[in-house]
Order: sequence, then structure tokens, then C-alpha cells
Amino acid sequence: MTTVNYQALIREVPDFPKPGILFYDITTLLKHPAAVRSLSDDLTARYQDRGVQKVVGIESRGFIFGGILAARLGAGFVPVRKPGKLPADCYEVKYSLEYGNNSLAVHRDAIEIGEHVLIVDDLLATGGTAEATVNLVRQLGGTIVGLDFLVELKSLNGREKLGGYDVHSTITYP
Repeated sequence: MTTVNYQALIREVPDFPKPGILFYDITTLLKHPAAVRSLSDDLTARYQDRGVQKVVGIESRGFIFGGILAARLGAGFVPVRKPGKLPADCYEVKYSLEYGNNSLAVHRDAIEIGEHVLIVDDLLATGGTAEATVNLVRQLGGTIVGLDFLVELKSLNGREKLGGYDVHSTITYP
């Protein structure tokens, strides 16, 4: 594993997307090729022996490292998106997040029964988005081998909604 200080490369934006929310902007990390390469190497090493067959990336920032990991692990990539963004038959689930409600959708044929699935997103906050994605993967019959987040906000206890699963966060904030 690397010694890059990823946290130092993340910009904190107060009152976004609404007052009282502190947004962790990973675009400032993404503009550093060495950091992206290092993080990709770290995550690949972490999951290369887990038999991952599909990587599920949660819209939209989960697509970034989800796509990289899928390519490096020799796995397929499955986008989980907001409703109306996928063209074929979908399963949809509604959920709550730290500042409102939303829905997520996945193609019904995206994951085969028993396929080993890694779920990837940029942020674990209250856990609503991740829990909804877990429900979608389970509805398709996938076997979840782990959930990976670049950033975790521990004070919001999102990990508690993901009990029983291997959850990894590269950066944690209290």
C-alpha cells in the first residue's frame, strides 16, 4: 500500500449542496495523476484475490474508480444510476440520504445469480445510497464480496446499515 496522503488532496466545500452540509470534493484528488494511479494500485491489490466478477459503480463518482477497478480486475462494470437514465428494463429502489430522498436503478440483466460483486462509491455518509445499492444487487442475485468508498464520514454511522459486509474506506473523517 502507498503512503500518499489522499486526504490532503480533497477539497472541503462548506454549505454545498445546501446550507449545513460540508461537501468533500474529490475532483481535486482526481487532477493528480500520481494520486489516481496510486489509489488505483492500492484498491486493485486489495481486491485482486476476491474473485470479483462485476464491479458496481454508484452514480456518478462511483463510476470513476469503479470503472478503473473493473478493468484492472478483469471484471464487468455495472452502473447504478438515477431513474430514467438506463435504457432497458430496470429494478428501482427508493432511499433516504443525508439531505433528502432519491431513487436508484440498475438493468435487470446486469448481474447473474451468484456473481461476485464489489460495490464502489466515493462517499459513505448515512449509508442510504449504499444500502439501496446492496438491495439492488441482492435483488439480482449477486453475491457481495465488499463495498469500497474513498471517503467515510464516521459520525453519520452509514456503516451500520451495511452490517455483515466487508466495508473499506480509504479516508475516514470523524
